[in-house]
Amino acid sequence: MPLTRNSTKTALSLEDFFEVGKIETASPFITPSSRHWGANLTLKAAILSAILLCVSFALSFYPTTLPLSHLILVIIYFLSGVPALIESIEDLAAFEINIDLLMTVAAFSSIFIGSGMEGALLLVLFAISGSMEDFVTTKAKSDISSLHKLSPTKACVVEEDGTLVERSVNDVQVNNTILIRSSQLVPLDGIVISGISSVNLVHLTGENLPITKQLNDEVPAGARNLEGALTLRVTRSSSDSTLAQIIQLVTQAQEERPVLQRWFEKLSKRYAIGIMSTAAFLALVMPLFINIPYLGVEGSIYRSLAFLIAASPCALIIAIPVAYLSAIGVCARQGILLKGGIALDALAKCRAIAFDKTGTLTSGNLNLISVERINHNNDINQALAVAYAMERNAVHPIAKAIVSYGEEKQLPAVALKTFESIPGYGLKAVTDEDQEVYIGNADYLLPKLTEVDRNTLTQLIQQVQDLGELVAVLLIAQNVYLLRFEDILRPRILTTIQELKKNNLRLIMLTGDHEASARKVATALNIDEYYADLRPEDKLQHVTQLSQNQGLAMVGDGINDAPALARATVGICMGQVGSTAAIDAADVILLQDNIDRLGWLIRKARNTQTVVKQNLVLATLAILVASLPALAGIVPLWLAVVMHEGGTVLVGLNGLRLLRK
Repeated sequence: MPLTRNSTKTALSLEDFFEVGKIETASPFITPSSRHWGANLTLKAAILSAILLCVSFALSFYPTTLPLSHLILVIIYFLSGVPALIESIEDLAAFEINIDLLMTVAAFSSIFIGSGMEGALLLVLFAISGSMEDFVTTKAKSDISSLHKLSPTKACVVEEDGTLVERSVNDVQVNNTILIRSSQLVPLDGIVISGISSVNLVHLTGENLPITKQLNDEVPAGARNLEGALTLRVTRSSSDSTLAQIIQLVTQAQEERPVLQRWFEKLSKRYAIGIMSTAAFLALVMPLFINIPYLGVEGSIYRSLAFLIAASPCALIIAIPVAYLSAIGVCARQGILLKGGIALDALAKCRAIAFDKTGTLTSGNLNLISVERINHNNDINQALAVAYAMERNAVHPIAKAIVSYGEEKQLPAVALKTFESIPGYGLKAVTDEDQEVYIGNADYLLPKLTEVDRNTLTQLIQQVQDLGELVAVLLIAQNVYLLRFEDILRPRILTTIQELKKNNLRLIMLTGDHEASARKVATALNIDEYYADLRPEDKLQHVTQLSQNQGLAMVGDGINDAPALARATVGICMGQVGSTAAIDAADVILLQDNIDRLGWLIRKARNTQTVVKQNLVLATLAILVASLPALAGIVPLWLAVVMHEGGTVLVGLNGLRLLRK
């Protein structure tokens, strides 16, 4: 058994930890007991303050215990008020006028009008509400946090002499060999060079199903090895791994704010200044117009403070981001990456979806459906055995279809004396019986046939192509065979198309394939509108026209789809078969080519818009229902506090509904 020694380098430095952006209590550099006490410290302080507030309120009814009640109030202001005061001072120093400053001013101002108990209530509820907001935001971001947990910091490197060395993933180079033991997470993308095992790819597929990995199979970072040991040759560094790219895309999506959210963030500062100015103005002028004093529970200052609290837009500020964060998080859990909440907005507005054909509606894999003899009655299986022996040396789609057929039928292996590949045309070989064998496209083999066979084959090929099928010609000596293939539809794609139609979406197919092939697929999937024989510039023109008239989502995978994906209202790219150019141009990436989730994604986008609108209505009502009556003296300060913080928590919980699948 090889020896194991530790690397001299630390897997995670203190500087690296803080660059990750995690909370301090998650630091691996503090003791477990300190981490326990430090977790949710704000919430713990707020709960303690709430308990002390109840005690202080009960003691305030008895003259003998009134001093003790005041002392407890001082403690409450220290626990919940001092942190808010410090943050407000820092905001003022940075010339930031925000909601936190507004709440702090209202709470401490209540002391000077004899409403210290209500000011303490504001501080306590504001602290609890802030903790709830943190919880809601953390919950909405939980999927990116779970992805970070799937990213190991160390890898077991196998040296040339067989020694095992534990190193930081940042120090492991491409082409290094790493060992993955049973139940361990795969730290880096790699190719299996020895071993066989099942792995779980739930972070990529969204399905908790084991997948067998063996020699020459690719294994992405973050996969959990379930059974035996695997030895991998590293194919990507830690910064370029599949998991790192997913984390980067999800993080960018969470940071990319929709238009409405950006507008509210810009408005919040001016709104806070306006509310504070209005409250101060009303406190000064109200006694001049109505018969109320400045001080006391009926005074203008008391009413203005209640108005100040009730009119604070905390619920409005949290209403929008929590909805988008929740939606982006649950989409990531389903194997769908969104480049920002903007993509959700755009998807909700789409009334049409355009599909590429090959690799999108179809799998791009061919299926051998029949073999026809042209000029003889020889055994077809014997001829296919020769074709199987030749195509095992090739990698194009037709070769894969023939090899798959040969393995399924367990065709015998025919010995070949010579083998030659003619790029762009086909294959040539000589069997051990000295027969010359050719297989390839018709243009390559027609000149080798007699005129009669050539005419017969040409007519048959035209008929087959009119049915939307692909062909290859096999020539053994002078015996001619026509092999017919069809592109395989993606699993569950018909159900997906039907689901999209139920959502009142206009479906269009755009393909560069010839008209017959396009018609066959469109008929099979009940797509009424399709355009064939399109060049990339033709696709772009169609997408441009469709996008101008209505919101259009374009689904594609190839480099020729990239311009159309970029021009569409929303570009959706297949993650596995998609080209780099298409992935870069797209707004949405289906990581596992899970196009069957498209209907779910459209519904989630529309539901997100609905929840955002609900939150805005709830937040606005919370402000109007509390602020105007507070100004009129109907709603007391304590009730304004409860209504304000309750509205904030309510919109947060409503946004979390989007986390449901």
